[in-house]
Amino acid sequence: MNRILIKNAKIVNEGVIFEGDVLIENDLIVEISETISAKSNDCKIIDAEGNFLIPGAIDDQVHFREPGLTHKGDIESESKAAVAGGITSYIEQPNTVPNAITQEILEQKYELAAQNSYANYSFMMGGTNENLEEILKTNPRNVAGLKLFLGSSTGDMLVDSSDSLEKIFSSTKLLIAVHSEDEDTVKSNLEKFKLEYGDDIPVECHPEIRSVEACYKSTERIVKLAKKTGARLHVFHLSTAKELEFFTNKIPLEDKLITAEVCIHHLWFSDEDYKTKGNLIKWNPAIKSSDDRKALWAALLDGRIDVIATDHAPHTLEEKKQSYLKAPSGGPLVQHAVVAMFEAFHQGKISVEKIVEKMCHNPAKIFKIEKRGFIKEGYYADLVIVNSGLPWSVKKENILAKCGWSPFEGYTFKSRITHTFVNGQLVYTPFVVKDIRAGKRLLFNR
Repeated sequence: MNRILIKNAKIVNEGVIFEGDVLIENDLIVEISETISAKSNDCKIIDAEGNFLIPGAIDDQVHFREPGLTHKGDIESESKAAVAGGITSYIEQPNTVPNAITQEILEQKYELAAQNSYANYSFMMGGTNENLEEILKTNPRNVAGLKLFLGSSTGDMLVDSSDSLEKIFSSTKLLIAVHSEDEDTVKSNLEKFKLEYGDDIPVECHPEIRSVEACYKSTERIVKLAKKTGARLHVFHLSTAKELEFFTNKIPLEDKLITAEVCIHHLWFSDEDYKTKGNLIKWNPAIKSSDDRKALWAALLDGRIDVIATDHAPHTLEEKKQSYLKAPSGGPLVQHAVVAMFEAFHQGKISVEKIVEKMCHNPAKIFKIEKRGFIKEGYYADLVIVNSGLPWSVKKENILAKCGWSPFEGYTFKSRITHTFVNGQLVYTPFVVKDIRAGKRLLFNR
């Protein structure tokens, strides 16, 4: 019997912070109370010392690069970085090599994770113009959903046929998550900048190439299609103020058929940072203006945006140091996402309760994840202790992503993850990930 008693914690759950204790037995939370006494000599006691105890974060969009791109990252390395960052569950995307566009390839990824993942896992089925038959075989009980790329990104999974899109939206009850950029607009913008700069386009042009209009046009189209077909739509990584008109805070999250996510980098950086960060903050969709960032924050706080995620997408530093046209988009974020949001808490931008809502509760609700995302008796013991007053600096030697770099390198965070529990197993203490691959396949109540 694995018994752990967490004492003296500031427990954050469902909009409330209260002081108390949590008892874990095996992989479950069995008791939450103001005070709990150890019931046996074999109970390990951890004193949280008045620090925050939050549910493990659920990252609904990561790219861990396995199979096929493992020089950038793999399930083992990136899930270690995730638990070090307080992320205990992740949903990985299908643009690996080969693309996860058949049930056989999808299940191969699950088999890899069963052997290697430190965090709980699910993998998105990938959609193409031609794989509807495979999509319809997807089991909604043990697969998070369907991912569609409406704008090209890493990999070759662009869905650009209107007929194919409508058939997919009309045929599946799966949650459909989309990367929303209009490919024709992006291509047209790119040609204009090539005429002006040739092959030497400055990275500062990235938000003009992958423009506000490219995002708006695509999101307008896909929201209309979702409303027409009644499909369940989740729009990944919003990056513009203009797109926010398509999302509402007028109805409860549980009743929404159209939901939205924002990523850490779009909340943290702006186009002014390209001067110093260059390709290290080249993402698709692009980081845009400070006005867009301000609008994203407002929508996050008022409920038009439902989830905070990372879009963790590592590339090697050598790849990132190439010219703008050759450098791939994406970067590592899972290790620093939770503490970045706690930094925003220190800055007065967001409450701890709201961080937990957007990073833990809401992903669990949107994907209908079974017994995770909350601190409740009977739920899995995916828990994180955060000391909000223990500064640390991001350095190469403490970066766990396989790529070995971070856009936060050199930054000193005020908060630190001190303990991470996955399914009741203590897998992380400061700067040490224990060799315990405690991750389980996520299941969904649908």
